[in-house]
Amino acid sequence: MDINLTTRYLADYEWEAENESGNRLNFDMYPAEQKKHFSPMQVLLAATGACAAVDIVQILKKKRKTVWDLEIKSTGTRREDEIPKKFTRLNLHFILYSPDTKAEEFEKVVHLGVDKYCSVSASLDPSMEIIHTVEVRNENPKEEK
Repeated sequence: MDINLTTRYLADYEWEAENESGNRLNFDMYPAEQKKHFSPMQVLLAATGACAAVDIVQILKKKRKTVWDLEIKSTGTRREDEIPKKFTRLNLHFILYSPDTKAEEFEKVVHLGVDKYCSVSASLDPSMEIIHTVEVRNENPKEEK
């Protein structure tokens, strides 16, 4: 199965990618104080968490668990002394908001989502360390207080 995108030059440090459905994603390579969009490395980091999260939510729902919300706090560590400055480690912290899921059970589901089902993490350099941690909160963040 092929995935086709077209990436276009907008300016020296700005690019736009478009998929077959016409959806567009802009990126830039500006310093943090000038940033308007995600950098390609930030997109890769976000994609890794989002990819795993889709399967995580589906597995939890199949187990008849309530999912009020799921957040992924991601940190990517890049090497600084060599080019390319690739990721050497990803830390993905999954925070599940659910009244009926235990942390131990959520850890198993996250392991499946990240290590078995996620196509993005499976496509990354196998020497890169991917760490995932979990937290379960029993309050509904979408409920008005």
